[in-house]
Amino acid sequence: MPKLTSPLKRGRSLPPGLVVRTGKFVWTTLWQIMMSNLAPRSPKGEYIRPASQFRQSISPEPGSPYPPVSGRYTLFVGLGCPWAHRTLVVRALKGLDAAMPIVIAAPSSDQGIWVFEQAQEGCRSLPELYQLAESGYQGRSTVPVLWDNQTKTIVNNESAEIIVMLNSAMNEFAEHPELDLYPEDLQDCIDRWNDKIYHAVNNGVYRCGFAQTQEAYDIACQELFAALDELDEKLATNRYLCGDRVTLADVRLFTTLFRFDIVYYGLFKCNRRRIQDYQHLGAYLRDLYQLPGVAQTCDLESVKRDYYGNLFPLNPGGIIPNGPDITNLLEPHGREQMGIYQ
Repeated sequence: MPKLTSPLKRGRSLPPGLVVRTGKFVWTTLWQIMMSNLAPRSPKGEYIRPASQFRQSISPEPGSPYPPVSGRYTLFVGLGCPWAHRTLVVRALKGLDAAMPIVIAAPSSDQGIWVFEQAQEGCRSLPELYQLAESGYQGRSTVPVLWDNQTKTIVNNESAEIIVMLNSAMNEFAEHPELDLYPEDLQDCIDRWNDKIYHAVNNGVYRCGFAQTQEAYDIACQELFAALDELDEKLATNRYLCGDRVTLADVRLFTTLFRFDIVYYGLFKCNRRRIQDYQHLGAYLRDLYQLPGVAQTCDLESVKRDYYGNLFPLNPGGIIPNGPDITNLLEPHGREQMGIYQ
């Protein structure tokens, strides 16, 4: 009679190859499901950013439903969000703190939504606020939100449009009405840079981090660093993107550059080089950071917490890195000779 094979000893592990293959299959399947909810994709695995839904404007024109009134509007922002950060920078540069209060929302890692520490308009979360503005709303609930306290609705949730309003529509209440970040003589230049920067840099880092195929990532990464190389070359002779005056194009670029070495370099796989490794782009970042009021809008810990702690598919362990040290942003930038901040 043949000898029976003895049973597996207690505690003996499964063959490593099977463990790896099974784990990889389960995790990849779950990752694809989570990423499809976090980041809509094209058939090629490219990240597609949905369009903002609320697109009204504060305007001084007669009959406007949203006239400029101090204290009537509130900005709902997330300190980690680069799109919301744009509005905070313009609000600071223009001196609109007293005229337009802010409410800070924080992302909930368990619920995947923005929530408030204290209820706002009877709402404890941003989706509830969107529902208050438009019953039955089915779109994304994102920051920033320009909220009308009088009509209890959302005026606008597109950062690119909100910063244009903050630049001009509220001038009568601004501490620095003389500062024009979107001057008529530079608008063509500003718009050209905005188009390039949005696709390749602002959204480009997300196209890298949220890519769901190698091909999609490779394309986005190549476009990102080609744009950064072009910017570095441009800034070798120009203090700001459109000359010697800071504009909305600089603001829109700044909020991505500030986060680059902190989160995009590692978490989003944008690791060919850091911004501080660029001679001119690194100094330009320091220049913008040191403009009056800008550094106060930059919350390093919120940025790290919101990205590393809440983007579960990209960082399943939720471990938040200790660094980096951003005191280098206070070092001299040496760009004064290129123009005078106006």
